[in-house]
Amino acid sequence: MRVRHLQVQDFRSWERADLELEPGANVIVGRNGGGKTNLIEAIGYAATLGSHRVAVDLPLIRHDCPRAIVRVAVVNAGRELTVELEITSGKANRARVNRGPVPRTRDVLGILRTVLFAPEDLALVRGDPGERRRFLDDLLVLRVPRYAGVRADYDRVLRQRNALLKSSGHARRAGSKGDIGTLDVWDGHLARHGAELLGARLDLVADLADDVTAAYAGVAPESRPATIGYRSGIAGSIPPEYGTPGSRADVEVLHDALLAAMVAGRDAELERGVSLVGPHRDELELTLAGAPAKGYASHGESWSFALALRLASYELLRADGNEPVLVLDDVFAELDRRRRQRLAEVAVAAEQVLVTAAVEEDVPDELDGVRFVVSNGEVARAGSSV
Repeated sequence: MRVRHLQVQDFRSWERADLELEPGANVIVGRNGGGKTNLIEAIGYAATLGSHRVAVDLPLIRHDCPRAIVRVAVVNAGRELTVELEITSGKANRARVNRGPVPRTRDVLGILRTVLFAPEDLALVRGDPGERRRFLDDLLVLRVPRYAGVRADYDRVLRQRNALLKSSGHARRAGSKGDIGTLDVWDGHLARHGAELLGARLDLVADLADDVTAAYAGVAPESRPATIGYRSGIAGSIPPEYGTPGSRADVEVLHDALLAAMVAGRDAELERGVSLVGPHRDELELTLAGAPAKGYASHGESWSFALALRLASYELLRADGNEPVLVLDDVFAELDRRRRQRLAEVAVAAEQVLVTAAVEEDVPDELDGVRFVVSNGEVARAGSSV
């Protein structure tokens, strides 16, 4: 899989940009703040419908513009598809494939797959649990796009159930029953969608675990062994082998466990006005020799763990039979010699890798490919006029 062409209009700092990309290494060089990361952010958006830098779409639209356009031509197994996304302020985004509209924006998911490693990835180790849950869910959708719908359904039901818990809790404290009976219905919806999402996460961790351990050993052989695991709020009610290599979760078992936990915790949820059980409160555990990486790992170990998560994701998607585009956003300057070498070894073997760097010297010699230069608000292939 590779991106043959990228075009953006009114996206971030770019009024317009066009890049004809090649197989192998494509390196975009430009000073910090010049807009190079905005270009690969657009490619990532076409793959995931999200940004690795911001949680909402509005900052992606150039200042004082009504909309932004991202258009990518993707070549996969000899077939080319063009994905066009229109990001509009205050309105629903729209998507087209080969110029034809699709019913839902998320219908484009799966056409382009990317694995991106960026400085923001340090938050995977040092950040809040939500960062690690997002990592799992984003990778899950890359592998099986239909889970975007499962994720959206779960989030929708969670919001509605939380609103009902809050209003019913207020009513109960005021001496009335409120609408507590309706909670049984929402319990069922949340358990159904939650079990599907939880089961998929557990299977993903099981598939990813050995690759993470191996990738970490490759980039930090002198360090302690790295492992990942999944901690659920209903861990005591589900088989302990779920989430371990070779296992597969039973969604019905998870559904019953979630439903029982909601019933048991009803009073506490009404008191607090929020759902206290479900995948939205779970954690991807990162450990070094059994100790939590967060708070205990050194700066170098944290970088190694973040890199291992991305490299393992890349290997897992490759093993699925659809090699993703590898995107490395300004990371070589952050890595020491060993980590740079390991990352370069993976990148040089990729069907396509996109690299950004502030200076040419930050890019390893192994990534000898096409160069683009970003300067004065324009981007051009090296050797042509900018």
